[in-house]
Amino acid sequence: MVKLIKLLGILSIYLISKLTFAGTDLSIFTAPKDMKNLHVTEISSNEASSEFVIFIRNEVQPHLHQHHTELVYVIEGEGLFHLGETKQMIKAGDFIKINKNTPHSVIVTSDIPLKVLSIQTPKFEGKDRVFVNN
Repeated sequence: MVKLIKLLGILSIYLISKLTFAGTDLSIFTAPKDMKNLHVTEISSNEASSEFVIFIRNEVQPHLHQHHTELVYVIEGEGLFHLGETKQMIKAGDFIKINKNTPHSVIVTSDIPLKVLSIQTPKFEGKDRVFVNN
């Protein structure tokens, strides 16, 4: 709970500073022109959390994280987000909390790629992504 409160505090600072996170201006991150579907840039990481800017052109397949909570803030674009049994349209300014073991996915509906800030706690090392059936 303390880690989540600290992460929410970091996210609040991010929102107040209008696209600046941990000293990094998030507006400088752009999707590569030749991007197929996903482009991930790590901003920072330590044992408590990992922060990424993620671009999604088409979709993210349904998956879950067995040991991570993920916090997602939508910076640009729109999409249909599936979280557990719910579906919701998302757009710039939306915040999504994804508890561990919760299936989630997104289908991009905008002409531009979805650009999100993803904060995962604890540190994400690429091993805690389990794909699931729809």
